[in-house]
Amino acid sequence: MLPASSRMTAAADFQFVMRRGSRSGRNTVVVSVAQTGNANSMAGFAVSKAVGGAVVRNRVKRRLRSVLATQLPALPAGSGVVVRALPAAAAADFSQLRADVIGALDAARAKAFA
Repeated sequence: MLPASSRMTAAADFQFVMRRGSRSGRNTVVVSVAQTGNANSMAGFAVSKAVGGAVVRNRVKRRLRSVLATQLPALPAGSGVVVRALPAAAAADFSQLRADVIGALDAARAKAFA
């Protein structure tokens, strides 16, 4: 579970990371990473109705939060991460989501902090 201080909730933070961040995608997710200037690293999730109904979207969000909770401490302080789930995420199991998020996060991080 992500602590409250690591949750991105403001629309302005989402927009900043999505517009100015480095992106990398996989089959189930697109990850954007940017240096936000905040004190701690923050993560946000975007799971649209195209992914599925409410139950499916919430399951995908829970899985994504679980994966990112283990990866967020490794990011530089002040990093902002937005994970956007693609419709294929609904049918993916946890191990595939985990591999896709970690792979996309590593690629986006390499671009953002190069």
